[in-house]
Amino acid sequence: MRLVTFQADGAPRLGAVVDERVIDLARASDGRLPDSMLAFIEAGDSALSEARELVARGGDGVELGRAKLLAPIPRPRKNVFCLGLNYRDHAAEGARAMGIELKLPEHPIYFSKPPTCVIGPNAAIVYDPDVTREVDWEVEFTLVIGRGGRDIPPERVYEHIFGYTVGNDVSARELQFRHGGQWFKGKSLDTFAPIGPWIVTADEVPDPSNLDVSLRVNGVEKQRSNTREFIFDIPAMVSGLAKGITLEAGDLIMTGTPHGVGFARQPPEFLQDGDVVEAEVAGIGVLRNPVSVRRGG
Repeated sequence: MRLVTFQADGAPRLGAVVDERVIDLARASDGRLPDSMLAFIEAGDSALSEARELVARGGDGVELGRAKLLAPIPRPRKNVFCLGLNYRDHAAEGARAMGIELKLPEHPIYFSKPPTCVIGPNAAIVYDPDVTREVDWEVEFTLVIGRGGRDIPPERVYEHIFGYTVGNDVSARELQFRHGGQWFKGKSLDTFAPIGPWIVTADEVPDPSNLDVSLRVNGVEKQRSNTREFIFDIPAMVSGLAKGITLEAGDLIMTGTPHGVGFARQPPEFLQDGDVVEAEVAGIGVLRNPVSVRRGG
């Protein structure tokens, strides 16, 4: 299933995309299903089964092109988890751009982005030129945790994944490199975590370790790779994160970006007012966001 959060009567609602229409699952089930994505994920297999039955029957809904889609989880309960330097070619281009020796990570590199970063499809990536002028793109295949847990062994990781979506780890590069080598500040400006357009449930993605990922700016391709190029695969990255840390239903994990980012290009390229960014994962969807430059946010 493709599951969305869409706005209806001024409030977010849980929907399923069927034949290019969005069905309100809570209404279609006469209230048996919850009206929020987080509650639906927490409800587990029984909710998934009922939703699949409703989707199989079809029904009335809003035309997808007329529905206002929000981020699938508009306000995550906690920070979005992220993997850094998880593609070999991206690690190499970054080392070249900074004039340092390439040293691939021996363990997954984790950082996070706060919930205030999260925006949905077609929402604007906004930045203030008095804060940053080096705003970069990073397409990210993104995991959605279903069943929570701690100390999850690698062989059990896929039992804990609810589905997959597309993310864009937008980055203010001069802030990223300025603050003592840690990445949180440069990755955490408001609107810097577009996510969407929907969540595809895990049963519809038979091989997440072999998916094309790409990104375009104004229709020009900037990034293209495949998840088989991960340095740390999904079991390694999730089990490593869960050592001593409890993952919960609805947690989001961005899995890293491939080569082709703006700061490593010659000359460097950064997002400008009016640009349109399209991040895509094959079989998942296209996440489209315009860019807006505004002083004072």
